Amino acid sequence: MSHKKRTRENLDRFIPNRSAMDFDYAHYMLSGGKVKKEHYGVNSPSKEAYSKQLAEIFNMNRTRILAFKNKPPHSAERVSESPSSIQQSKTVKKRRYIPQSSERTLDAPDILDDFYLNLLDWGSNNVIAIALGNSVYLWDASDGSVTELLTVDDDFGPVTAVSWSPDGRSLAVGLNNSHVQLWNTLQGSSRLMRTLQGHRLRVGSLDWNGHILTTGGMDGMIINNDVRIRSHIVGTYRGHNQEICGLKWSASGQQLASGGNDNLVHIWSISMGSANSTHQWVHRMTDHTSAVKALSWCPFQSNMVASGGGIGDQCIKFWNTNTGACLNSVNTGSQVCSLLWNRHDRELLSSHGFIDNQLAVWKYPSMTKISELLGHTSRVLHMAQSPDGYTVATAAADETLRLWNVFGNPTTETKPVLKRKLEPFFDLAQIR
Repeated sequence: MSHKKRTRENLDRFIPNRSAMDFDYAHYMLSGGKVKKEHYGVNSPSKEAYSKQLAEIFNMNRTRILAFKNKPPHSAERVSESPSSIQQSKTVKKRRYIPQSSERTLDAPDILDDFYLNLLDWGSNNVIAIALGNSVYLWDASDGSVTELLTVDDDFGPVTAVSWSPDGRSLAVGLNNSHVQLWNTLQGSSRLMRTLQGHRLRVGSLDWNGHILTTGGMDGMIINNDVRIRSHIVGTYRGHNQEICGLKWSASGQQLASGGNDNLVHIWSISMGSANSTHQWVHRMTDHTSAVKALSWCPFQSNMVASGGGIGDQCIKFWNTNTGACLNSVNTGSQVCSLLWNRHDRELLSSHGFIDNQLAVWKYPSMTKISELLGHTSRVLHMAQSPDGYTVATAAADETLRLWNVFGNPTTETKPVLKRKLEPFFDLAQIR
């Protein structure tokens, strides 16, 4: 009995992966071959040819018969597996660490609590522009210096939008009186270059496409302005019937996404903007049930854009801009104010309003929430991404500007210098 018991304990049972076995060939070899030997009659040439072809077909996969796809290791190999290799395997699967608090917090007094405006941008020159009331301030991320760029009179202000040109040399400033100002911001020579007119009401959305500055106003108009020429209006898009809340050009510069207070998302083609057309959109999306301000083009799938709806919608939706189809929709549970894609991984960052005023990091395409960042005490209206794509600046109605290291750690050579100096804006008198 003891011998049987030991034998039973020492048995090691393996369960074969039947998908790796070729039962047809096994049956042929077990039965087909024997049948051939049992029949001594002479086969016709056609039967002989058929049998030969059948044998060739089966023999092509003969190495898979009763074979494991992944053979189990010998017990000695399993014992010799070192703890370091196991630990290395676990390290590969470890989730990236995302700091739960902001890297720094800056004072931003008098920032407007208005969902429809776009008051923050981070240029390729590594300078953040933020509109505070009637003024625009520049914060240089490389040395922490602060510059007041402009202050407008009440007849013109408040400032309703800011947007850096692609080369970081010019800043477009939208105003409450419907004008758009272009400022040269080269160090030591900041000056007003020109004023663009064309809208009837305030301009709350701006985006650049090369030398084309696209502006969106409360009048529902979208205008393409060529800033190089005197007669700057080179195209218009008509389709929204309420204020334009968001504008974003695709990386190729061929398509423009717009969101409005009319709950609509439009996709426009650069070739279709003309002063005479009245129905030019490529696609009109009507699925949102609240104002759409948050728009972000996917960096790794050029024909996809994400949009976020306001308090009455609370959804992030993904659109195929070639077909106009909605690829996915996720209810976030709160107002979606802004969206940014991670340029280094398949992740999406969203900023929100009531009730938690949080930032949420989502894994794409599963849209699993992998992190939630808290700190703001009022809705996070604006987000902007550093030139290297790792750091995100957020501005909220709580009158703070926060910097978050949310998209990983850059190498020493490429990381923007954000910690050289003490807190900027420490002297509140200089920016009030």
